[in-house]
Amino acid sequence: MTSTATHNATHTATNEAPNSAPKALEGIRVLDMTHVQSGPSATQLLAWLGADVVKLEAPTGDITRKQLRDLPDVDSLYFTMLNCNKRSITLNTKTERGKEILTELIRRSDVMVENFGPGAIDRMGFTWDRIQEINPRIVYASIKGFGDGPYTNFKAYEVVAQAMGGSMSTTGFEDGPPLATGAQIGDSGTGIHAVAGILAALLQRENTGRGQRVNVAMQHAVLNLCRVKLRDQQRLAHGPLAEYPNDDFGDEVPRSGNASGGGQPGWAVKCAPGGPNDYVYVIVQPVGWKPITELIGRPELADDPEWATPEARLPQLNKMFQLIEEWSATLPKWEVLEKLNAHNIPCGPILSTKEIIEDPSLVANEMVVKVPHPERGEFVTVGSPLKLSDSPVDVASSPLLGEHNEEVYVGELGLGDEELRLLKSNGVI
Repeated sequence: MTSTATHNATHTATNEAPNSAPKALEGIRVLDMTHVQSGPSATQLLAWLGADVVKLEAPTGDITRKQLRDLPDVDSLYFTMLNCNKRSITLNTKTERGKEILTELIRRSDVMVENFGPGAIDRMGFTWDRIQEINPRIVYASIKGFGDGPYTNFKAYEVVAQAMGGSMSTTGFEDGPPLATGAQIGDSGTGIHAVAGILAALLQRENTGRGQRVNVAMQHAVLNLCRVKLRDQQRLAHGPLAEYPNDDFGDEVPRSGNASGGGQPGWAVKCAPGGPNDYVYVIVQPVGWKPITELIGRPELADDPEWATPEARLPQLNKMFQLIEEWSATLPKWEVLEKLNAHNIPCGPILSTKEIIEDPSLVANEMVVKVPHPERGEFVTVGSPLKLSDSPVDVASSPLLGEHNEEVYVGELGLGDEELRLLKSNGVI
């Protein structure tokens, strides 16, 4: 799929696939019993990979349909941006007929995904043993806040997972409070981990013929994304972390502001005219020091023994980036970017959400797309970051609540039109 991008253009997705070749997960049916973000982010990726994702909602719908609305009585962007390419059916699983229909849906599915509170599905009467009896080949994935133990029944939210997974204690500046990251590493980060587990289980099923449980906890996923901080926790036993700009070290990894935390020091330096996102992140590699000294008008520092080597610069990282910032603060970030890139110095501008949504390269790469919606008209969303050469992704609108009830219940489960009407009048769907 190609598009012509201008700075303000956004690719418009269509419901019609330009390539009729089979998708990677074509033929895989996913029963999506998830809500809010961690689960829907996982099942949306599965839908983008070609699975038939049937989102099962209570008759009142996923709570995010009504949360953070920008238009009255229209599904929110929160919901639409996490539920593209799915079908929606409604079902009251607390009713006896609802349980019978759910049993049939499980029987016909390859994957079942849920992110209810611990034990909620069991209390419906659908334990893992029961689900295996219904469908021995099903992959049953659960996303929870925490693993087994003292935290199991804690309520989990995005920033709670960040707090308990190691992210917040290591984010922010040394003299400030712990901070949350804007990236949804607790919710969508866990969703991506769940997708990896589901795909592995489907592949193993090819060899064993059996489905299996896939359990992913939000705290665990955040911890996996914070592994370098656990690396540094262990390194602390052997002395201060030289690549950190901090002066003092205790027995815990400190917050280190915008330090890269890696083998090469980095920092976000201010640019003109000094707005909240007028910064460029700069990495100073050994080979980059000489051209940097020339750019900032201090060429003598290239051979100065107090600055010439990485070992000499490490104890004075704050001063080093201050010198770079004295130069960068006089120029717009795009000019700073151009000058640094001319010398192959690793760097990147801090892009605001407005700049990202208008970025022509992200549009051209179909990472920012416009999607038609039957009620709101059109919305902008993030496209699939997974690019498969033989399985192109066409981002389609999120479904209206219960939009596919007739299609699934009558067309696929074989219920009669009259029963469908009764199910609706009796509050089952």
